[in-house]
Amino acid sequence: MPSGKGRRDHRVFEYTRNMSFARALLAGAILARVTCAQDHVSFPTRDGWTIHGDLYGTEDRGIVLAHGGQFEKGSWEKQARVLVNAGFRVLAIDLRGFGLSKEGPQSARSDFGSPLDVLAAVRYLHEHGAKTVSAVGASMGGDALEEAVGEANPGKFDRIVLLAHGAYGPPERLKVRKLFVVSRDDVGSGNRVRLTRIRAQYEQAPDPKRIGGSRRVGTRPVHLPDRSGRSADVRDSQIPHRALRSAWNTRDGLFL
Repeated sequence: MPSGKGRRDHRVFEYTRNMSFARALLAGAILARVTCAQDHVSFPTRDGWTIHGDLYGTEDRGIVLAHGGQFEKGSWEKQARVLVNAGFRVLAIDLRGFGLSKEGPQSARSDFGSPLDVLAAVRYLHEHGAKTVSAVGASMGGDALEEAVGEANPGKFDRIVLLAHGAYGPPERLKVRKLFVVSRDDVGSGNRVRLTRIRAQYEQAPDPKRIGGSRRVGTRPVHLPDRSGRSADVRDSQIPHRALRSAWNTRDGLFL
């Protein structure tokens, strides 16, 4: 049987071990809250619609994520968490008519979202402390983003990424830093290859700009700079539109 001193040493060891374990659990819980937390928010558009979104992170560099026609805001979750870990605050929205964004005047209803939805999300981030706001729009969300940029006042958008959008608008209105991303075999409405239209818009759009993609998806991994200048490889993320994998190339400091 251990002596009195031995029993005390054993109790001290057990107490220390248990406290270390408890501290580790607490630290893990705090870290999980910091890296995984998301808040539900809602805000009005200029024409009276209510847009719902998932807000991730608290940093002062904001990003709006606008989904494609077959998706909703939740489809961006993995990408949002990667962006938060890279030092961004992310707002993934349900465009009007999708997900939770079903409330608004009948006269403002749309089956394809609206640029006003994106502008409202940008305004929300600016009003809640974001110093800069960029945006990513996929397919239908890219169309809404493209229109929003054309309607916005200078400085509203820091830079944008358009993922396989329709390229319907006048290219001269895209007066922000921009990246066009599309895969060569991606088809849109009418079973037409998107690349032809997107490349034409890209060539006429003002600088700074870049276009990226490949036969199937972007061939380069996405590198997102964090506060220390290091980058996070997100090539394994599953994304609403596969081409997002090539959406950021920071070698020339052009994108996010």
